[in-house]
Amino acid sequence: MAENSKSFLFFLFTVFLLTGQTQSRIISKLSSPTSFESGLVSDGLTDNVEKQDSFLSLNTLVSSSNSNKAEETCEQSYGFLPCTTTAMGNLFLIVVYGYLMFTAASFLSNGSELLLEILGPGIIGGLFLPVLGALPDALLILVSGLSGSTEVAQSQVLVGMGLLAGSTVMLLTVLWGSCVIIGKCDIEDSRARDSKDTRGLSLTESGVSTDIWTSYAARIMAVSIIPFVIVQLPAIFHTHSGRRLAVLISLIVAVTLLISYCVFQIFQPWIQERKMAYAKHKHVIAGLLKHMHGLDRFLTDDGEPDEEVIRKLFRTIDGNGDAYLSDAELRALIIGIRFDEIDLNKDEAVEKLLRDFDTSGDSQVDEKEFVEGISKWLQEAKRSVRSANSSTPGASDLVTHFHRQTKEEHDLLGNQGDEAEEGAEKSKFTSYKAVGMLLLGAAIAAAVADPLVDVVDNFSTATSIPSFFISFIALPIYGAVTMNNILCLSVFLALVYVRHLTWDFSAEVLVILIVCVVMGLFGSFRTTFPLWTCSIAFLLYPFSLALVYVLDYVLGWS
Repeated sequence: MAENSKSFLFFLFTVFLLTGQTQSRIISKLSSPTSFESGLVSDGLTDNVEKQDSFLSLNTLVSSSNSNKAEETCEQSYGFLPCTTTAMGNLFLIVVYGYLMFTAASFLSNGSELLLEILGPGIIGGLFLPVLGALPDALLILVSGLSGSTEVAQSQVLVGMGLLAGSTVMLLTVLWGSCVIIGKCDIEDSRARDSKDTRGLSLTESGVSTDIWTSYAARIMAVSIIPFVIVQLPAIFHTHSGRRLAVLISLIVAVTLLISYCVFQIFQPWIQERKMAYAKHKHVIAGLLKHMHGLDRFLTDDGEPDEEVIRKLFRTIDGNGDAYLSDAELRALIIGIRFDEIDLNKDEAVEKLLRDFDTSGDSQVDEKEFVEGISKWLQEAKRSVRSANSSTPGASDLVTHFHRQTKEEHDLLGNQGDEAEEGAEKSKFTSYKAVGMLLLGAAIAAAVADPLVDVVDNFSTATSIPSFFISFIALPIYGAVTMNNILCLSVFLALVYVRHLTWDFSAEVLVILIVCVVMGLFGSFRTTFPLWTCSIAFLLYPFSLALVYVLDYVLGWS
């Protein structure tokens, strides 16, 4: 994957070098022969100077600076990046710059997560991580309103508003609905049962469940729309006075919410604690798999679970032969596994094993549950190892790789036990790697932001499609809705206030309010989401586009 990315980036670099403005002279035939001093050149076919067709004319050098079609020229970003006035050319550049911005966002995300694993929660987890996640969006919004005169900024700032609205709407509609479909399980007693998906695409009997912390996060997200309401108050009361004051007050409220949100995450690092719990859970899985893998080989040569071998292992562990693994038998299995290195007692390990295996809820594991549970663990191990390595290890090494990986993840999240010193040495290298990724991501995002805004504006001119809709659809970058609402809105409001721009985004703000309120209410007061709820999320996306079009271009709100 890394090699493919390098090849693609090299190709883009080569295209940039070969693409640029050129100058030429037009070759045309004269209507009448003149002297050679006027610019005539023999075509080499005849010496008869009396024939018109025997001469070609090289006209005066023509460049874009003195072209009669100045309105069709484009300005190169930084003086060397390619530009074009055609729709297809700008579409290609949007794809190229969009890919580079996505790469920057990936570097920032991966680097901040590495830094979080090393330094833990607090300042890094509560402040830098959320801000870095929203940095690409914030940069695009910033450059959209900085360039040119006030009139140019007023036109280009639509790109920033489209990005702000598009990111929020996409995350709460398309991405949210996709998560429900991908993560769906059977719903029993109003809760989705993990790893049990037997009811297909049932709209009411399959879905996902969340915990109370997700509901809290949804309520925080709903609070983040307050600045949008404040800045719209003059438009709501149909008054032109006080609009600039409303922008200033909304900016102050947005910055206050941003600081409060960061402080809250610093002193209430429950997201980081959940990451720690998940890392420990994965390491328990890896430890059990490694131990049982020593008892017998339950992976086929192609890496798939060997159910017959797993059944044989079940009968080996089932000491009394009653076809069930009791609490005592599971405890005996775990006794031989060294979990002291992650500060996990045997009761906790048994509880985790039962939670994953005991789908019937009778506090014991039968043969079918054991086979399904081991198979699920093996599939999780394969996904985890493949996501962390460019090549997938063989079946015989899969469990060993998974155990080593989860141990490293756990040590990074919180060094414990006798191996803390070794983990500190590894974390030093990881720190350099994390800082390098952050600097590279920030540099790419800063360099690409301005050209990306320009090509979106050029594409809008070439196609007569409003730039808001282009940035709404093409530019959103995955991040966090709450941070997007308060940080990116703060940047946008600061631009409007400092550049004395007109706040004329009633339709766009209404779309953000509708989507945030609907999905915020969903997340605040429900913890189980049947499959039918994803249809509401998906429908909100085209509804948002249609609403902005009708309000701005049919009813004339803008």
